[in-house]
Amino acid sequence: MTHRLMLLDTASLYFRAFYGLPGSIRRADGTPVNAVRGLLDMIARLTSDYGATHLVACWDDDWRPKWRVDLIPTYKSHRVAEAVEGAPDVEVVPDALQAQVPMIRQVLGLAGIAVVGAALHEADDVIGTYASRAKLPVDVVTGDRDLFQVVDDDRGVRVIYTAKGMRNLEIVTDAVVVGKYRVLPEQYADYATLRGDSSDGLPGVAGIGEKTAASLLATYGTLDALLAAAIDPDSGLSAPVRSKLAASADYLAVAPVVVKVVRDLPLPTLDEAGALLRPVVGDSRLELERLATDWNLGGSVKRLLDALELRQ
Repeated sequence: MTHRLMLLDTASLYFRAFYGLPGSIRRADGTPVNAVRGLLDMIARLTSDYGATHLVACWDDDWRPKWRVDLIPTYKSHRVAEAVEGAPDVEVVPDALQAQVPMIRQVLGLAGIAVVGAALHEADDVIGTYASRAKLPVDVVTGDRDLFQVVDDDRGVRVIYTAKGMRNLEIVTDAVVVGKYRVLPEQYADYATLRGDSSDGLPGVAGIGEKTAASLLATYGTLDALLAAAIDPDSGLSAPVRSKLAASADYLAVAPVVVKVVRDLPLPTLDEAGALLRPVVGDSRLELERLATDWNLGGSVKRLLDALELRQ
């Protein structure tokens, strides 16, 4: 079997599972388990359909890192439920989903699935680091288009994009990024910086939308080169664009650091993290099978166990 690494944007998937399955799926004590069920089914299907031999459930140890907020205070500000001094802010998460997160961690641990986060960093940064270092083909599973910046055909890194649902998964390669946005994956972070993203609280450059951003990057290649052209009177850059870039100079000085995923975190190796998928045996299997009944997880646990049996 050809080795292939799968990196999960875990929160993106369990949010999708939570909203995609009825909240009436509950344990005997009334605790919802729809996100747990849905995530297990996603993992079973994804690992089987895409031939993953290694898997890392990448985790948001800090979903809104202070160093990013210090640079752009509006970063994800609309999703803050409670600001916390000296610790990660509390994200707006439905109570019914929050109650399931510890259960998700427990079943992933029993299934032998590596869960890796990094202090002061988001799951995107964990994904960026593993994708950049991997010596084997990589599938990144996410509903977040910001991760299109890690796509790299030459290194076998692609995104399995979930935005249209698990029945309409899209494999994102270099050609797909170019077809959608008219920029290369390595230009995507600069493109997102110029365009902005209201879902992340990134204002972008006023007056520069997707088409203009793509056109400018097609001409100048990078944001740095574009900004150099903006202060070069002989560059040929139009006066209106120069004015817009100048008006957003403070934002453009910091936004690239916020938008680009970190690629050099000190993470455990795949071997150290236990990323190799293996059949679940012994006490862990017995406990998972017990939880399948006690937590009303239906056939989700069996489907995951069966999928892991096939990974060897």
